[in-house]
Amino acid sequence: MNYPIAIMCRVLGVSTSGYYDWLKARISNHTLQDWILLGYIKEIYERSRGTYGAPRIHAELALKFNIHCSRKRVARLMREAGIKGVHRSKRRGCTRKDPKRPLYPDLVERNFKPEAPNKLWVGDITQHPTSEGWLYLAVVLDAFSRRVIGWSMGSRITSELAVNALNMAIKRRHPHRGVIHHSDHGSQYTSIVFTDRMKEAGILGSMGFVGDALDNAAAESFYATLQTELLGHRQLANTRRA
Repeated sequence: MNYPIAIMCRVLGVSTSGYYDWLKARISNHTLQDWILLGYIKEIYERSRGTYGAPRIHAELALKFNIHCSRKRVARLMREAGIKGVHRSKRRGCTRKDPKRPLYPDLVERNFKPEAPNKLWVGDITQHPTSEGWLYLAVVLDAFSRRVIGWSMGSRITSELAVNALNMAIKRRHPHRGVIHHSDHGSQYTSIVFTDRMKEAGILGSMGFVGDALDNAAAESFYATLQTELLGHRQLANTRRA
């Protein structure tokens, strides 16, 4: 149902002249620029599968589109548009120490910036819920490039999981003797089978302290990105066929 402009203005408490002035007003250049910027923000957000927050989108604007603006402006536009990134949740720890097995000394001392590839590898294991239970993932990363060079998945957190990831890394990189493999105190990394495989390949074991993420920061950073941007907002379904 349509009502006369004068009646609607009186009901809403605005003047008729003010209403017509509002209709004639031009969109400010700042508002127009916000609309254009929001279009780029939405494009980056969709490409990230709805995971990027203001800091990552702010960085992508400059890197991909050469658009330089303040992070607060990006955050404001995202907030006004109802766009939210995925926040990192606390990772469920699955490290279990075997008190009967010896530990390796810390050869890294939180220095995860080697000068070349195949100088320092880091290993870790994480878990993620599926419709059939927990899925465990073991990885080996080259600290120089942060690239995953070995990985293995399974329904049980076993020593073989860590060994299989290490075997893939060895097969792909053919490292010289003396490369360091750094991990936490998990029983998978202190097991006899994993220790023997490292000795056979000439790999030096190294371990940080229990419960301190900084002592295996490279692996922790990788898992944080994996869980936050890919796995954290979904549950894996059964992919096996009956």
